[in-house]
Amino acid sequence: MQNERKYWFSAKRYGWGWGIPSSWQGWLVLTVFVALVVVGSFLFPPNAKLGAYLAYVAVLCVLLVGTCWLKGEPLRWRWGNDERA
Repeated sequence: MQNERKYWFSAKRYGWGWGIPSSWQGWLVLTVFVALVVVGSFLFPPNAKLGAYLAYVAVLCVLLVGTCWLKGEPLRWRWGNDERA
């Protein structure tokens, strides 16, 4: 029986944060995020409605970071090949 949790976003090797997605669910989340940013540029053209566009992108970024926080590896500063769990 496998008790290890499968993370959607793996941690970066150096520094703090997440790297590229490590599962199909993570790639799906990232693809939807990019698609919604592109759609938002048509719904709220930055040259005409800059404030609305920035608010829209800020909400999307908060949702992306929240998803990474819930489904990604726990955050901590990493120094490379450390073997701590």
